[in-house]
This record gives sequence, structure tokens and C-alpha cells, in this order.
Amino acid sequence: MTTDTGPWLTLTREDPIEPQLPIVDPHHHLWDYPTSRYLLEDLLADTGGGHNVTHTVFVECLSKYRPDGPAEKRPVGETEFVAAIAAASESGAHGPTRVAAGIVGFADLTLGEAVAPVLAAHLAAGGGRFRGIRHAAAWDANPAVSNAHTHPPQGLMADGAFRRGFAQLAYHGLSYDAWIYHTQLGELADLARAFPQTRIVLDHVGTPLGLGPYAGQRKAVFEAWKRELPALSACDNVVVKLGGLAMKVCGFEWHKAPKPPTSQMLAATMTPYFEYCLEQFGVRRCMFESNFPVDKVSCSYTVLWNAFKRMTRAFSDDERAALFHGTATSVYRLQP
Repeated sequence: MTTDTGPWLTLTREDPIEPQLPIVDPHHHLWDYPTSRYLLEDLLADTGGGHNVTHTVFVECLSKYRPDGPAEKRPVGETEFVAAIAAASESGAHGPTRVAAGIVGFADLTLGEAVAPVLAAHLAAGGGRFRGIRHAAAWDANPAVSNAHTHPPQGLMADGAFRRGFAQLAYHGLSYDAWIYHTQLGELADLARAFPQTRIVLDHVGTPLGLGPYAGQRKAVFEAWKRELPALSACDNVVVKLGGLAMKVCGFEWHKAPKPPTSQMLAATMTPYFEYCLEQFGVRRCMFESNFPVDKVSCSYTVLWNAFKRMTRAFSDDERAALFHGTATSVYRLQP
């Protein structure tokens, strides 16, 4: 995985719209891979484009696991790594943005009840910032669609061991971030109904696919996605992150264009998806996300948040406050 888009991103530059509007970015990554790095200074270079990003939430990405010790506890190394970055950010030495004020890590929920000590270890390592687990379940049968980095099997969310592990989340006061594809929305709704006391966060509006057999099927995918969403919105424990559509897997292919899209172009494409989510869930169950640096393959941070602001110009101040910071602050229990 690489996020090096070189000078290409600079071909589309914009000043930030409404730079005073507070933003909590509830979904970004930090990593140090052999072929790619995205660390505190890289994130701050992106958030420093003029938008008022007050807090962020880190979401797991398979980085900095412990090199030894029990296999099930090695992912705790990622929480330790991010907690150290969060502490450095809280010192104020790197500017006003509180990076990783909330942390979402990985634990293998197929451990069943045995995942409990792993969750406890994450909570201890997070220094009061640990908020939830993401055990990504994104799976598709077609090899042209890359499945999640957790290598999930088909039907993971219905697996008995997974559900026994999932039951531990509410006991530990943790939420579940769900990265799935649009073909799995029904499976997630079934999980949400089975565990009404567990907060579930749907990442990337359910990731409508645009690769492999889904390429060139934009209307059919959109309609299939729309049909499945109401059953999920009927579950009061589910909230949605509005973002992620700039990922390659969604198939819009902005990354192949001679220059990056403008915020007007992004808004025009994303609005139908976000409007339907808002219709189904309401502003207090939706939050904008950057999904950086993954979405950086298509656009800059400043342009992306400009697009979100363009989409909501007709909204009330209270509605915008929920979408840009209120929902994220509540769901991830951040200090305002």
C-alpha cells in the first residue's frame, strides 16, 4: 500500500471553505510499513491545510504490532504506538489538533470469550483513549475485489465464535467499527439486531463496490445499496461514517485522471450517497470522515472537506455541527 501521490495532488489546489467550522475527523490511519509511512507529521501536514480540525480518531491498520509474545495480543502494539503519538499531540508541541483522541484497534473476535484479556490489554495501553474494535469483515468472492486486510472468511459476522467475541464488546464498553462491502449490509443488520446494546459504526457508507464484476454497474450497485440500508437504519445502535468513496475499490477512478477532482466534482458524485444516508439515519447518526491517507489517492484533505462543506451549505447550524463534530464526539466519547 502506498500513499505517495507525488506532485499530482498539487494540480488541484483550493483554499479552505469556512475555515472556522470545527471538525472532528473520526477516521484516519497512522502507519509505518516497509514501503509506506504515514505518521504524525504527515497527518498534520494534511490537516494543516486550513480546516479547523480539533480532534481525530485513529482506526486500526495493521501497523506496529508487537513482534513477539502471545499472537492474540500482538495487535496491542498498535495501540501502544498510537497512544504515544496521541500523548505527543496532547502536549501542544505539534499544534492545536488533538490527534488520536480516540483509538479503534484490532482484536480477533473469533477468539470468542478468550478475546476478553486482549480487550483489557488494549484499554490499558490506550491511556484512556481506547474506544472500540474494528475486525474488518469486507469480503467478496471475486478475486478482482481485494478483501480486507484481516483476511475474513465468507459469513464472518454470522460465525458463532465471532459473535461470542463480539458479545464482549458491550461488557467492556467498546464499540465496533464495521468495514464491509455493500453486498454485506444485510449481514451487518442481522448482527446489529442480535446485539442491540453494542454501538456499531458503519465505515465508508458500506463501501459500494466498483471493481471487477461491479465495474460499469454504478446504477445497479447504487440501487442494491439503497435497498439494504433501511434494515440497517432501523437498528438504533448503528451510525454511519460519510466518506470513503475516494477509495480505489469504489471504482470512481479519480486517481487515474490527469488532475485530481475539485471539491465541486467530489460533491456532485458523493451527494446522492450521503443524502440517502441522512434520509435514513438523520444527522445525529451520521458523521463525515476523511479515511486518510487511503482516500488521499484521489484528492487532498483540504479539497475533500471542502466537498463536505459544499454538500451541507443548506443545512442548519445544528445539523452541520452534528455532521462535522457532534456525532463523532458523542460516539467516540471525546472531550469537546
